[in-house]
Amino acid sequence: MFDLSVMGIGYGSLLMLGSMILLLLTGMQLAFVTALVALVFAVGWFGVGALPLITSRLYSFVGSYVFLAVPMFVLMAALLDRSGIARDLFDAMKVFGRKLRGGVAVQTLLVAIVLASMSGVIGGETVLLGILALPQMLRLGYNRKLAIGTTCAGGALGTMLPPSIVLIIYGLTASVSIGDLFKAAFLPAFILAFAYMAYVLILCRIHPEYAPLPTEEELAADDDINYFKALFFPLLTVMIVLGSIYLGVASVTEASALGVVGILISAAIRGELNFSMIKDSAKATMSTCGMIIWIGIGATALVGVYNLMGGIDFVEEIILALSGGSVMGTVMIMMLILFVLGMFLDWVGVALLTMPIFVPIITGLGLDPIWFGVVFCLNMQVSFLSPPFGPAAFYLKSVAPKDISLGEIFSSLLPFIGIQVVVLALVIFFPELALWWK
Repeated sequence: MFDLSVMGIGYGSLLMLGSMILLLLTGMQLAFVTALVALVFAVGWFGVGALPLITSRLYSFVGSYVFLAVPMFVLMAALLDRSGIARDLFDAMKVFGRKLRGGVAVQTLLVAIVLASMSGVIGGETVLLGILALPQMLRLGYNRKLAIGTTCAGGALGTMLPPSIVLIIYGLTASVSIGDLFKAAFLPAFILAFAYMAYVLILCRIHPEYAPLPTEEELAADDDINYFKALFFPLLTVMIVLGSIYLGVASVTEASALGVVGILISAAIRGELNFSMIKDSAKATMSTCGMIIWIGIGATALVGVYNLMGGIDFVEEIILALSGGSVMGTVMIMMLILFVLGMFLDWVGVALLTMPIFVPIITGLGLDPIWFGVVFCLNMQVSFLSPPFGPAAFYLKSVAPKDISLGEIFSSLLPFIGIQVVVLALVIFFPELALWWK
């Protein structure tokens, strides 16, 4: 077999990158692309003797105890999607829409915060808000772009708000405390959410026609809402999950299991728990987690091989050379790389491919990997909304009225992307926003 090591790490890196791009263009899934390239380079660069090293690395990834939290939080999102908890929560939050111009949009963002704090998965939240909130705002005469942008951006808040799956995957790849990541992300996530609300309220103040006030008949209909039933179970679940983590009562994995039990009990008390609901939720969880695990296996194998090749040192030299040795310049180059990759790859692949390379560079520069995890999450927030492949836009398109095009969704998201970039810059230049708890 041809010895790939003779070409050196520079040309080897280019060949590896080119092979991945060509295979992705054929339509092959990222998980199989990374696994195939890893296998070819492991055997071609080191020989078959390197394969046991790769398999041991894979075992350490899939055997991590903290990884159990991922299917638990995904299951919570699936159960929420199939119960009436989210619908009743949205109805109860109408109290914030009473006689407040832009109130229904603010109500949508508040519901998004609660849903994100219960599951940490963006797909289900975006779809739920697309079903519940978007038709309501359009029916009330809200500006279309304001309604679409608020719904889509709010649904993506699960990326940042604990218990974010993105933070869990980052913690696994960077070998840092996930509980500390949750603490660090708390303040930046709320800054982002309240920045959205401030934008909505200011825009509606400048353009009152963008958000008509509800009629007296609609206000009267809100009096029939059972606020206890609608708010008690969601808020209790949030307190159980996040409270147990922040107070040190339970680990992230244990808290995720408590959350699932809480949702199941809530659904049972509400009379919504049945075999069909559990079966559909389990299928959705297996599908999502299967995707995450296979991408993780492929990416872990690829990064392991590239590390053995000396690739991490090579990438570090390139980035430091491009930045001129500047710490902030290095961070900015990383942000640019993450943003570009986020436009074309799933966030799981971006995290698992880049963090094993970037985090050692960050720690070598004397920066905090916990802070970098929050910055990474904010960067992924931007990619979730950005064209051409922003997943949140596609999730919303799947449930939006047929006259709303994908182009209109992306154009509606531009102000919210701008807000995300501003918050990202704030956390980069003021790390204390993420490290306030230390």
